[in-house]
Amino acid sequence: MKRNIVIAVVTAAALVGGGTATALAVSGDDDDASTSVTRTDDDRDDGDDRSDDDGDDRAATPGDVTAAGAIAAALKHTLGTAVSAERDDAVWEVDVLGTGDTWHSVRVDPDTGKVLGSSEDDEDDAAEVRAALKGASVTAEDAAKAAAAKGTVVSVDLDDDGDDRGWEAETRTSGGDERDWKVALTTASVTADRDDD
Repeated sequence: MKRNIVIAVVTAAALVGGGTATALAVSGDDDDASTSVTRTDDDRDDGDDRSDDDGDDRAATPGDVTAAGAIAAALKHTLGTAVSAERDDAVWEVDVLGTGDTWHSVRVDPDTGKVLGSSEDDEDDAAEVRAALKGASVTAEDAAKAAAAKGTVVSVDLDDDGDDRGWEAETRTSGGDERDWKVALTTASVTADRDDD
């Protein structure tokens, strides 16, 4: 009787907890020393999107979350417009402009794509950013994907100064060389940043 209660409780806990749960129940009866294992798996979306652009699932490797993936995760967590993403220390930092003058800094794990947390701040440059993005058809995520053809994107940021507005992306090659690129706000064309020469 005790064994059945333990198994029922462990099974219920595994089902309520969701995700992958493994539970082990060992009988307390002296005459019947049996072991029961309950395992549940489900396919719920936990925010860990590991598919490439073609939608094919692939195995994750450490640091596998791209700038575009980090931006997508941040926007899934926080509504708004992504304005920058930078790999800082051990996390992606994505700045999202919300409603009004509210900014959100969203931290994304580079190994799993899970949001680790976010903070909110009020800045006075929201109007300039909105003006720079007016008529733009290329998002920060689009810019990160476009610049990825040049190397691993380690940052993407909106350049809202002057007449040469666009996305700035920094890439790193497998040899460690860093380059800066401009990504057009309407065409996603990638050109070498003139200031990088």
